[in-house]
Amino acid sequence: MRKSRVERNTSETRIVLEINLDGEGQNQIDTGFGFADHMLNLMAFWAGFDLNVKCSGDLHIDAHHSLEDIAICLGQALTEAWGERKGINRVGWAKVPMDEALAEVVVDISGRPYLVYLGDELLPPVIAGEEKDLWREFFKTLAFNARINMHIIFHYGLNGHHLLESAFKGLGLALKQGLATGRKHLLSTKGSLD
Repeated sequence: MRKSRVERNTSETRIVLEINLDGEGQNQIDTGFGFADHMLNLMAFWAGFDLNVKCSGDLHIDAHHSLEDIAICLGQALTEAWGERKGINRVGWAKVPMDEALAEVVVDISGRPYLVYLGDELLPPVIAGEEKDLWREFFKTLAFNARINMHIIFHYGLNGHHLLESAFKGLGLALKQGLATGRKHLLSTKGSLD
């Protein structure tokens, strides 16, 4: 079973996160920040994960610490849940429209973390009461803690909600494709993943 549970307790946040990579998109997400709940639910649903997240954070400051720490926990949980990665497709990609917006997400579950984040000048400076940079930090933290190479490209769009929604759906689909099994060996010509 590709499952994991991670807990994180700091002076800024208290988080419990559980994930089942082979679930049915059944999610219970309570970050204290409704827009983040919506985005994480979209990602997990489109990936086919079961994701439970409970976060109590210092939202009286802003959502930065909560979202960064959730990304740490999610990345750690993914890494633990997918284990040795033997037999997975490893690479996944998706382009997802949301009304006038289009985002593209490509991942390589390689063990070599990196984030390319292009087109974020299309995002408004503030989305759901938080600065737009919150989302770049979330994706960067997730990529580095999950040890995946992640490229997110916002091609076009006018609405920040729509742009981010297309990116989170795309991330879910890309992870679903990359984590799908069907091969008999580790997908690496060098015989190992970093």
